[in-house]
Parts: sequence; structure tokens; C-alpha cells
Amino acid sequence: MPKIINKFLITIALIINFSLNVEADNKIEHKIVVLVNENAITSYDIIQRLKLTAIISGKNVNSQFEQFTINKTIDELIQEKIKLDKINEYKIDIDEIEYFEFENNFFQRQNVDRSQALQLLKENNVSYQELKDLLKIELSWSKLISGLYYRFTSVSKIEIDEMISKNPGISQNQAENYIVQRQLDLQSSKLLRDISNEATIEYK
Repeated sequence: MPKIINKFLITIALIINFSLNVEADNKIEHKIVVLVNENAITSYDIIQRLKLTAIISGKNVNSQFEQFTINKTIDELIQEKIKLDKINEYKIDIDEIEYFEFENNFFQRQNVDRSQALQLLKENNVSYQELKDLLKIELSWSKLISGLYYRFTSVSKIEIDEMISKNPGISQNQAENYIVQRQLDLQSSKLLRDISNEATIEYK
């Protein structure tokens, strides 16, 4: 049963202390906050992502964690810009069938009703494209990592037996998939760390 998301509006006052000079969505000063390899992340981008995250999670942004939440959001947006450069470099494409299958799986993992979430996006002035761009980057990055590193993955019987012993409810095939995914996740983290170190990140 998908969880019910309470209707809310993210209070823009949460980020006044972040010097974004925002009073309301329709009066946003589109201030550049960060440049990532000359690609801008603006105050508007941050607000949109804060709203999107809150809607999908079904939680209001708590002012007690205001600065942490904003910093985490900015870090995520920076990583996405860096990933996108690599995705474009390798010309990773996503077709509509792939995308919608991934989107449906995303809502299932979040245990969120899709139609309700999309309605809340509309009511809170968050573009559906914001969600689509986020998921496309996630899917494209996954395809990139698989394309670069899957052939280098390997799984031993000892690893499978150990995985099953720790998770008795899973099959041998599931155990193998978990082990391969863990190896791919490690490669993903390493690649992201490497290209982040090479990126030009300028805070405004």
C-alpha cells in the first residue's frame, strides 16, 4: 500500500538565512550559488530540489536541520552536474520505455503513489521535468557504470555462500546480483570521487 503524502508547501523562509533573498516562488532571485565546470546551480534549483525531495519523502523540511538540508541538497546537485558531464562524454542515451520502467520502479521503492506525487508537484509549482531529469541522471549513470565495469566483476562461490548465510531468505541468483551490484557501487564511488577531484567547483 503506497504511503499517503500530506499536502504541504515548503516554506521559503527556510533558506532566507542562506542569503538567497527569497520571499515566494514567483519572486525568486535566480542567484547563482555554485558553478560546476561552468554549469550553474541557482537558488531556484535548490528550492525546486528541496520541494521535490520533501514531496517524495512525504516529509516537511524541518527548520531545525535547515543548513544541513540545504548543504546536502547542494552537494547532490553538484554531484549530478559532475555525473552529467561524464554521461554526455560517453553519449549515454535513455529511451522512453527504459525511463518509465525506471520511474515506476522508483515510486515502488519509495512506496509512493505516482499520481498523488505528481499532483503534489503541480500544486507546489515543481516541474515534473525536475523529477524526470533527476531520475534520468540516476539511470544514465547506472548504465555508464555497468558499461565501464560490469565485465570486470566476478563472484566466487565463497562470496555467494557468505551472502546467503547472512541473508537466508535470498536465492543464489539474488546473492550473485547483490555481490555484483556492490562491486559496481564501489567503482561508481571511485569514479565519482576521481572526476569530482578534477572538476572546477566555484561557490558564489
